[in-house]
Amino acid sequence: MSEVIVDVLLSAGVLVLLMCAAGVLLMRSAYDRLHYAAASGWGAVLVVAAVLARESLSLIGDKALMTGAALALTTPVLAHATARAARIRERGSWNAPPGSAAARRRSG
Repeated sequence: MSEVIVDVLLSAGVLVLLMCAAGVLLMRSAYDRLHYAAASGWGAVLVVAAVLARESLSLIGDKALMTGAALALTTPVLAHATARAARIRERGSWNAPPGSAAARRRSG
């Protein structure tokens, strides 16, 4: 029974990672690609769950857990920092231009 659980978790993790890779390849803008790149952390979590289901908290399981935790925590942060840098490069500033609707909502 545990081998079935491992196979299901591993298959689901690989499927999520393949869908994220396809999204990164097929999307047109960098911002759309970042959504798929950030979601790849969930695939890593599923793969880690499969490793833990098979190996439990052994040396291999502990390494997988730490690697998965690092990926799950840093992937969204990296995507946000990349999107912020791209916006600053495109527009010269993170904030909305002074006459825009977003700037009026923020100040009013």
